[in-house]
Amino acid sequence: MSVTMRYRESWEGFWREAPDEPGGVFWDADPKVTAARHLALFEPRLADAGLPLVDLGCGNGTQTRFLADRFRHVLGVDLAAAAVDHARRADPAGQAGYRALDAAEKGAAETLHAELGDANVYMRGVLHQCEPADRQPLVDGIAALVGERGRAFLVELSEAARPVLGGLAQNPAGPPPKLAPVLRHGIAPGEVADEAVPEYLRAAGLTVLASGELPLTTTEFTPEGIRIELPSKWLVAGRAD
Repeated sequence: MSVTMRYRESWEGFWREAPDEPGGVFWDADPKVTAARHLALFEPRLADAGLPLVDLGCGNGTQTRFLADRFRHVLGVDLAAAAVDHARRADPAGQAGYRALDAAEKGAAETLHAELGDANVYMRGVLHQCEPADRQPLVDGIAALVGERGRAFLVELSEAARPVLGGLAQNPAGPPPKLAPVLRHGIAPGEVADEAVPEYLRAAGLTVLASGELPLTTTEFTPEGIRIELPSKWLVAGRAD
């Protein structure tokens, strides 16, 4: 199974129009307030930090490049070829590798695992954007990449984020400028129940090793100048020891 065509086309359209400048995308916050916070939780729980690291849903590669400063072999993958183009343009030195990949297609994830071997996986805010039917296949793809020794770090919007986003989208003055193109392309976040994410992982044969709460930082600000942060939950998962 692979992702729905509507979902793929929405992301291709979004990334074709997205600006190149840093911070031009709603969720493209500085790694110091995103991936760096996540690594403080993820790195101590890695079974093998020397494994390749896959940034799944890498977008324009901002977090991927940060991760490439800290891990030997980093690969950013994204469903949208237009996103991968952005990532490559932003990384002329080739700190990381990039490629288009539909991780919800089991064969694609298994083929990449055959190439890389077991890998650690970093995925930030991807599952809640998937069509419901694509969520379990995507997590199954993560399990294929992780193999026996890898670990996966997932950050997903919690149920508490939905009213926050709803309030932003329905503001009488219009949504924040960087959120507007997301909504225009039909990329409205779906509601993933907080208890559903660990269930997806368990169904894929992975064990939740740690979890907690940490806001997902965006690049937008309220009219009062306060940075918008979305309630989120994080999990580390892998094969049971």
